[in-house]
Order: sequence, then structure tokens, then C-alpha cells
Amino acid sequence: MKCATWNVNSLNARLPFVLEWARVNMPDVLCLQETKLKDDDFPVDPFAELGYFCVHFGQGRWNGVAILSRTPIENVSKGAVTEEFELSHEARHISGTTSGVRVHSVYVPNGRSLLDPHFTYKLKWLRGLKELLAVELKEFPNVVVAGDFNIAPRDEDVWDPIALQGSTHVSSEERDILAEVMDLGLIDIHRLLTLGKSEFSWWDYRGGAFHKGEGMRIDLALFSTGLAGKARSAYVDRDARKVSAFGKPSDHAPLVVEISDL
Repeated sequence: MKCATWNVNSLNARLPFVLEWARVNMPDVLCLQETKLKDDDFPVDPFAELGYFCVHFGQGRWNGVAILSRTPIENVSKGAVTEEFELSHEARHISGTTSGVRVHSVYVPNGRSLLDPHFTYKLKWLRGLKELLAVELKEFPNVVVAGDFNIAPRDEDVWDPIALQGSTHVSSEERDILAEVMDLGLIDIHRLLTLGKSEFSWWDYRGGAFHKGEGMRIDLALFSTGLAGKARSAYVDRDARKVSAFGKPSDHAPLVVEISDL
């Protein structure tokens, strides 16, 4: 089984990229974030032609998350993390069960700056995710939480920790809550399988950051412990971040995990 996650930064703008990548790489499960589409506008038919079932939670110009799978997706839940919060209209979480795995596609709030109210919302959202996963991990033996976490878990996950001091994505508050989420029984599978080597998954469009290697590892796949033992490889597909015949890519690259015995 091959599982991938990708912040596509507008599926409408990036659809040819994503369809071609899915056709070539054939992931069994693909989590998408920042689709920036309403549910009615999600391109179900092109993905169905590639053999995918699709579930999507979107709001239009912002956010939006989806799960694509080669097997039917059941017990779908949309927005369970944020429904109690003031900004509950934001489409940032969707989950469903496919091939015996409970899959969560998440798009964690950016936070903007440490003094912005959106940063407080980010921390609340992460606490809500923790509460939800505490329940899910008791109910489902195989859980994957994949997506754009907008958090670099460690200093080695950013190109220059000193340059980013005092910024979101690297603050102790964000990292501490992420650690609490993983302490529920989830493993950062990319870090585990690459023996601590950090592969960045996001690079700013500005200043030639991609070519300079000035990125961050903020796209994560967290596996429940039993499922983590079946994972065999994890990598970031940097080629998908390059300009191609399909035009300008997303500022994120896909994270891919291969799992055996499923």
C-alpha cells in the first residue's frame, strides 16, 4: 500500500499536476490539502477515471481537504476538529476508513505570527485534534494522520533555525502540542524511516528558496504504532515541486509512504 499527502495550493490551478502525478505514482491513498474548492466543484470524474473514490470538505477560496482512495471510503467525518470553535467554518479536517485504515487528512492553521489571534486559534485547533485522535486511536487499530501541519517538529526540519526564531512553525508552543498529539501513540513515520535525515517538503516561492535548499519539513504522516511497524519507506518527491510542462507547481511537494502487509 502506498499512502501520500500533498498540499496542492489550489487544486483548480494544479489539477493537471496532480492527475499526472497520481497516474505515474499510483498511490493507493492520497490526502490533499488546500484544495480551495467547494464540495460541488471537486473534480470527481477525472480522479474516478484513474480509479479513485473521493471525499472532500471544502469552502471555496480557502483551505479544503480531501481523501482519495482506490477502495471505497466509509464512515466519513468532516470538520470534527473545529466544530466547537469560533472559526468552525474553516475546512481543515476530513477522515474516513479505507482498506482497514482510518485516514485523517489535516490542514493545520498557519498561525501567521505569534501575536496574531490566528496563532491562538492554531493552538486551539491542535488541542481539538488531540482530543479527537485520543478517541480515534482507541477505536481504530490502524490510523494515519497526514497533511500540512504547518509545524517543523525540530530545528533540523528547517533550513536555518536562527533565521526563524520568533516565528510560527517553530515555536515551542506549537511543537509541544504536536509532541502531545504524538504521545497518544502516533509516530512521525518519515523521521523514523529516514533515520533522522530531514527532507524538506515546503519551499517559499520567493527568492529562489527551492534551488537554495531553504525549506521546511512541515508535511507529516503520523502512523499508529502497529501500522508504523509495517511501513517500509518514506520520501518527499522533490520532482513534483519543479516547474514543468504543467506550469507553476505547488509550494509543497508530496510525502509518500509505502506500507507492506495490508
